Amino acid sequence: MSTSPFRIKTAKFIKGIIGTDPILKDAFPHVAFIGRSNVGKSSLINSLTDQKNLAQSSSMPGKTRQINFFLVNGNVYFTDLPGYGFARIQSKQREKLRKLILWYFGSKEARPRAVVLIVDAEVGTTDFDKEMVELLRKERYHTIIVANKIDKMSRGKWNEQRMKIETALMVSNSILYSA
Repeated sequence: MSTSPFRIKTAKFIKGIIGTDPILKDAFPHVAFIGRSNVGKSSLINSLTDQKNLAQSSSMPGKTRQINFFLVNGNVYFTDLPGYGFARIQSKQREKLRKLILWYFGSKEARPRAVVLIVDAEVGTTDFDKEMVELLRKERYHTIIVANKIDKMSRGKWNEQRMKIETALMVSNSILYSA
């Protein structure tokens, strides 16, 4: 039995957006999931909600090309954002996704209550991750760092890699996870 005050009982896809939309005016708070392309954002949402295909994931970077809203427990949105970094798409489309991400975090329309920044535990942080942390700090978002894909590493390296990630991002704690 879970002792967590927040237990996920229901989750469903509501819609995807690519800009201003009435869903942003809903009273429900947002928890945004952001990270590099192919870091496991959609897989993390699926794991947390215990629904294998709720958020569409792919081994090919760049699958998510809009901001997808999932209503969790009927009172909070998980928002799955496109990945940043190396998505295998044309540079024009990559720039559109970059602008969408910057709009979501920088506009007054969409103000997530918390942001889950996912990094690849095995790869560690990149310059893109550092830039995202700086943007989130500047905008004063409560940020949770998740080091995903720890199953790709030996258990003995977990804490060492966690310390490297925390040092690089200048944070005092992170969560090790395997979606």
